Amino acid sequence: MTTRLYALPVDQTGWHIKAGNTTVFDWDYDDSRDKLLSLYEKGKQRQWNAAERLDWTIEIDHDDPMGIPEESVAIYGSRTWQSLNRREKANVRLHMNSWQFSQFLHGEQGALICSAKIVQTVPDIDSKFYAATQVVDEARHVEVYSRYLREKIGFAYPINPHFKSLLNDIISDSRWDMTYLGMQVLIEGLALAAFGQIRDYSKEPLAQALNAYVMQDEARHVAFGRLALRDYYPELTQAERDEREEFCIEACHMLQQRFVGEEVWTALDLDAAECMAFMRGSEHYQYFRSKLFSRIVPTLKDIGLFGPKLQRAFADMGVLDYQNANLDRLMAEDETVADEVDRLRREQVAQAIRLGSESS
Repeated sequence: MTTRLYALPVDQTGWHIKAGNTTVFDWDYDDSRDKLLSLYEKGKQRQWNAAERLDWTIEIDHDDPMGIPEESVAIYGSRTWQSLNRREKANVRLHMNSWQFSQFLHGEQGALICSAKIVQTVPDIDSKFYAATQVVDEARHVEVYSRYLREKIGFAYPINPHFKSLLNDIISDSRWDMTYLGMQVLIEGLALAAFGQIRDYSKEPLAQALNAYVMQDEARHVAFGRLALRDYYPELTQAERDEREEFCIEACHMLQQRFVGEEVWTALDLDAAECMAFMRGSEHYQYFRSKLFSRIVPTLKDIGLFGPKLQRAFADMGVLDYQNANLDRLMAEDETVADEVDRLRREQVAQAIRLGSESS
């Protein structure tokens, strides 16, 4: 992605993190876990080429990039929204789309760095195997979100400050399990829910397919984190688990702040305080924000980080009921939806070929 896409030059917003990681070699090639190796096999089989699987010839409508009802716009019904004319409302839609996909892009680069770090630092060989496939997945995700912003939207937003702070904490922590916890469980768990909102409600076919395919990969990544941490956390002391739960609580509050879009309202010279206050008070935003934790809560329970303090925090956030969500079923649905998108595209291609043959 070129510097021209950003409001500030990249050399002013570039970012270097110092992290003292320990590289771990594992010579025990026979000590493997069947579930992780099965996930590794699936990771190899599910590799895909973004240049071929997605139809990049699709043009998007810049007045309504996602093809969603006006009522779904974050500030719909606010005093600010009502004061805008049709052109200005369309511009809000475009900027919100750019901002959201920009955060996806930056998160995927963070995941690329973290998955490479996992290969280096995780102590067991089967985890290194799977993490290596994830490195390729994350590179592909950076590719597709970058290309979508560059070719379809035309501009991008810098990383959200709250999200940047969380990524800084995760990448700079030398403990391998904190990389899993922060990226695989928290950031990717939340990303899955955000991707799902576009996949399930957008009428724009390229964004819908792009997010469906990324979700198919990300569901495996979250499963990878679950498998590794579920075996490891019972071995920790209560004090060590308490420390990790404190991290989860703080991280979840940071992730909540990531979605109020302050950068957008400021860039558009709107009343940012009014827009953010309206969003926080709206039923639509409250529902959206709660859905963002639909993967995180049951995963933390599954891996054994679900003490009273964390449960109280989730209760205060209104998301504790997600603790009983069926993660395996959700992952299977992510696979099924992506396969269905593939099937529909094959049918469309076959129909176009038939029509071409008939017309000739």
